[in-house]
Amino acid sequence: LLIILDSVSELPPPFPPRNVVVKDDDDVRKFYDLKQEIGRGRFGTVYMVTDKETSQKFAAKFVNTKRNQDRANVEREIEIMKVLNAERPHPRLIQLYDAFDMDKEMCLVLEIVDGGELFERVIDDDFVLTEKACTIFVRQICEGVEFIHSKNILHLDMKPENILCLSREGNRIKICDFGLARKYDPRKKLQVLFGTPEFVAPEVVNFEPISFGTDMWSVGVITYVLLSGLSPFMGHNYVETMTNVTKNKYDFDDEAFKSVSDDAKDFIQKLLVLDKSLRLTPAQCQRHSWLRQPPTSTLRRSMQLANSESEDESEEDSEVEDMSIEEKIMREELENEKDMKKQEEAEALERQRLVEAKRREEALALQRQ
Repeated sequence: LLIILDSVSELPPPFPPRNVVVKDDDDVRKFYDLKQEIGRGRFGTVYMVTDKETSQKFAAKFVNTKRNQDRANVEREIEIMKVLNAERPHPRLIQLYDAFDMDKEMCLVLEIVDGGELFERVIDDDFVLTEKACTIFVRQICEGVEFIHSKNILHLDMKPENILCLSREGNRIKICDFGLARKYDPRKKLQVLFGTPEFVAPEVVNFEPISFGTDMWSVGVITYVLLSGLSPFMGHNYVETMTNVTKNKYDFDDEAFKSVSDDAKDFIQKLLVLDKSLRLTPAQCQRHSWLRQPPTSTLRRSMQLANSESEDESEEDSEVEDMSIEEKIMREELENEKDMKKQEEAEALERQRLVEAKRREEALALQRQ
């Protein structure tokens, strides 16, 4: 069984603060040795690399930037990470070490951690999670989000896959993947239509103005997932999932919640609120009684999560992950139309067979006469 410690001891930063300047004329391979692939996600492939001079290990994310929009996205991600890394590095955020622009692709050299995704922890059959250990994860997530928001940045892709564990046995985590993050001015309206349907807030699905509360909805969903192994809004398809989100349709009826405390449920309910201005802030979360005085009960989790990126994920599934919410709905509608068309064609074929069979019967009847 994996053991979770009950306290979080901080590790020193992986490297001193750096003012990262994108290297335009150099190839990352000139400075780093590429090792094995360690991840593949929405915007690129991640390899473990080692610095040729120091032998220090890093994670290098390669992104195809043939399209101008992809290049702009990576440039924005670098700028956001530079803002977050500008002063003393925050212990809850993955740090940017280096960046390269190699014409048709860009590369971000990032701090590497060994514990894998928090999502992998949640679905591990051998992993026993207590409610107290769960609060340790959630508290750290809130600390990281609080710092991100203090820099007027929204993460906009908070989910268990984007929370990394520093080690396989310990309980320290870091938030990663700022590919969808945006700078936010509360005086201006900001609308987006992207993210993972199970974790996005109603205002994203409805293409309404977003705010700091948009990330906090996702924190509520993550907490629900950690406590139960279930996804609160998951439907049979993207459209049903997003309908559940916009209606805030979820419950605590599953067997998995029988051992979950009322305080934990209250914490979730105060985050999964349709009015984004009424959701708990990261600071309010940290003052909530559930995080301050957590129970020690062992959780019964059902492990019925969906839309996760498994190791044997097909290329088609990867393509779906690359899409915006609007594109996912359109794809689903197109597939439904194709299914309907196939059904209509099959019915027409069946009618034709019946007509031909009837004609043969009539011809045989005439012959007998």
